[in-house]
Amino acid sequence: MIERAGAGPLRRLVVLRHAKSARPEGVTDHERPLAPRGVRDAPVAGRVLADAGTLPGLALCSTAVRARRTWELAAALWGTPPPVRYDPRLYHAGVPELLDVIHEAPARVATLLLVGHNPGLEDLVLTLASDGLDDTLDRVRVKFPTSAIAVLSWRGPRWRDLTPGTALLTSLTVPRATAHDGP
Repeated sequence: MIERAGAGPLRRLVVLRHAKSARPEGVTDHERPLAPRGVRDAPVAGRVLADAGTLPGLALCSTAVRARRTWELAAALWGTPPPVRYDPRLYHAGVPELLDVIHEAPARVATLLLVGHNPGLEDLVLTLASDGLDDTLDRVRVKFPTSAIAVLSWRGPRWRDLTPGTALLTSLTVPRATAHDGP
């Protein structure tokens, strides 16, 4: 880990919005599956994370079917996926609930992945980021679409030290499958 005197190790929070979901009649919101596009895009998100060197030490995932499936398809591309914690508090969570879950992550985890839903994830990124590289913050303000991946970097000894305005939004990627990607 990169250390700076008094600041703590460099940490990354990777925020992944679930892939595109379907809305079948008679299915509750929590049980909604991925749409065909989501099934194609989720593995692309996994490949993007691997190619960028942002594989997490721990994943925190909503219990909703569409979030769990996004995680499964993304992580299937990695040799050894990290541990995952499915947390019901991440379903329809706002910023305070999302921060509560993040703050519980072990200090030994340098890169943490959060898989969840909007509008909470978009609000979280905008709340945590004091600045962004290039036009990343402006792009999040416009839209944080399905499969979007935001990477926030900050320094701190523990995850509970991550507070509003303390992170830098270093990248925003929206993976989309092409005709050659995915199933």
